[in-house]
Amino acid sequence: MTSNLGTVPPSLVGKVITPSDRRYQMFRSTYTTVGHPAVVVLPENASDVAAALQLARETGLQVAVRSGGHGLSGSGTNNDGLVIDLRSLNQIEVIDRHTGLVRIGAGARWAQVAEALAPHGLAVSSGDHGNVGVGGIATGGGVGWLVRQYGLTIDHVRAIEVVLPDGTAVRADAETNPELFWVMRGAGGGAGIALSFEIEAMELRNVGYAQLVAPVDPAGNTLRRWADVIARSPRELSTAVMLSSQGSATAAVITAVVTSDNPSVIRDTLEPLFGIGDVMARQAHIVPYTELVPRFHLHANSGQMPSSTTNGLLTGLTPDAARALVTAATAPNPAFIQLRSLGGATQDPAPSDMAFAHRHQDILAVASTFPPNERTTLAAAWKPVAPHIDGAYINFESTRDEAAFTRAYPGETGTRVTDLWNQYDPDGILRPAPPAQGHLHAMS
Repeated sequence: MTSNLGTVPPSLVGKVITPSDRRYQMFRSTYTTVGHPAVVVLPENASDVAAALQLARETGLQVAVRSGGHGLSGSGTNNDGLVIDLRSLNQIEVIDRHTGLVRIGAGARWAQVAEALAPHGLAVSSGDHGNVGVGGIATGGGVGWLVRQYGLTIDHVRAIEVVLPDGTAVRADAETNPELFWVMRGAGGGAGIALSFEIEAMELRNVGYAQLVAPVDPAGNTLRRWADVIARSPRELSTAVMLSSQGSATAAVITAVVTSDNPSVIRDTLEPLFGIGDVMARQAHIVPYTELVPRFHLHANSGQMPSSTTNGLLTGLTPDAARALVTAATAPNPAFIQLRSLGGATQDPAPSDMAFAHRHQDILAVASTFPPNERTTLAAAWKPVAPHIDGAYINFESTRDEAAFTRAYPGETGTRVTDLWNQYDPDGILRPAPPAQGHLHAMS
């Protein structure tokens, strides 16, 4: 145990991991970032979380909060600080099958959630990988395989159990602590630590699933045709696109999910996608939702995929924006570009309903780069895309500065978020050092 920790509270004995602990290598990092924290705390309840926060205050250690999953931003670890790892808070419970209300611990991962809800014929649209943690998505947004049918994960959160920075455990819902409830849905990491969520799941067992590959021209016309198809498609269709470039050839690898188990509905919904170009398609399958976020996705996170990531929301896909995305993916030092279809149910809530205000955009574009020089490469690759961006999603942003905050929380939303962070966390204990207006800490 490092000397600057002082006396560990009795409730945390056996739940504290330091660099001398043989378990340290398993708990120090996220999927994208190798961390060197002074201590990792593994709380099992609200009292443990409060004790961990008090330990951080007494030692002056910077706090990072980790819900156990991928965490593209890398904010779930730090150097020389204190990490609160919520993986033990992973309970999943069906509260009311009739209404679909479920309670999910912040430390659960979406493969576990899908598996637990499947026998009840329920599902929650979540991340697109089974290893993604619940806590970060359910406080930051949540763009998953069912997003156009279901909306964002936060759109269906009905209550949250929160430990505030002062150690107080509270419930936040529409009637109890409504301002906290507002900020925890989209900007929760700066106001408190979520322990569990009550979420309305949707009725779902099986889905239509297909993968398509289409060549992409330098002008981005294939991407524009994809965007046009999505804009006209029923909500049942959600897609994700990866741009793959090899030499002079670029392809769009499209994953399509239809929230139906009716073969004719699936066929009719997918058919327009076949017209976006010279499409090579695998046969569509009807699969259980659990196959989209399967248990085999679960793995330890050891910094095995170091990367830097940025993103932007797009309202439509103009010719210039489409061309810029292809340029970013095919530059001499390219970025890995992914596109997610939005629209549909994501546009149902009003922008003021919660701290995620982006309700008119149609597409989420995500760019990642890898060592060496990943930050420099990312900045250069993203430069032609940046002028076309209309907001951003905080969970896919590695740089947590004032500009990133403004993209994620524009205008009055940003003012309200900042005011509430200052109200609930006046000492900035949940924000990265050095404390600065607009800096964000979010769970991974």
